[in-house]
Amino acid sequence: MKAFRLDGKVAVVTGGGKGIGRGIALCLAEAGADVVVCARTLSDVKSVAAEIESMGRRARAVSVDVTSSEQLQMAVAAAKELGGLDVWVNNAGGLPDATPRYLTRTPLDRWDAQMDLNLKAVFVGCQIAAENMPNGGTIVNISSRAAMGGNRKNGPYAASKAAVNSLTQTFALELAPKIRVNAVAPGPIPTENFNLSTSFPKDRPIEQIIGVPLGRLGTPEDIGNAVVYMASSASSWVTGQCLYVTGGT
Repeated sequence: MKAFRLDGKVAVVTGGGKGIGRGIALCLAEAGADVVVCARTLSDVKSVAAEIESMGRRARAVSVDVTSSEQLQMAVAAAKELGGLDVWVNNAGGLPDATPRYLTRTPLDRWDAQMDLNLKAVFVGCQIAAENMPNGGTIVNISSRAAMGGNRKNGPYAASKAAVNSLTQTFALELAPKIRVNAVAPGPIPTENFNLSTSFPKDRPIEQIIGVPLGRLGTPEDIGNAVVYMASSASSWVTGQCLYVTGGT
């Protein structure tokens, strides 16, 4: 199982202060990586960094707005303090105001906010990561099950994640063979953002309403384990792919 180890590697995780991002950061640390944890709320990333250090790994906590390329450079600087940049995970994203929208009822400013958070930030993150991996590395973009097919009640979000998949494929072509670029697409995971943006009836478990074939909702660790695979040499012949981790939905 050595192929799944990340000993001696340094990873950056955006949106790493809570939910899926926290799960990814902890799984990378468990696999042996030192981790730069980034998010807007400094107290959140400090907490995750402390958890990583308690595991015997090194960590840095950086407050960044992922829509700002200048602020993302601070994550690079933190990674260099730890020895360099080997793994970059573009996880930050979601619904900017926790409000799903029909495409036909989406104001232009809300469309722009969605694209800035879910697409522009990934685009800029990929560029910055590639510029700072002189010896090669891996980039993992967090997509979504919503990217597959149409999405009547969450169109802007679904469109942004479908674009992330396309962006992943193109970066993979442009950066090969030195840098591999892949995506992981989570299914329903009850994070804070997920809970705020959904209104499921409370009289039945969500997994029954959605009809999850594997019978449960996902966990941040489910996604973190998939990211470890994509970041490690276990996936050394994989690039330009999106791994759907959805419980079968």
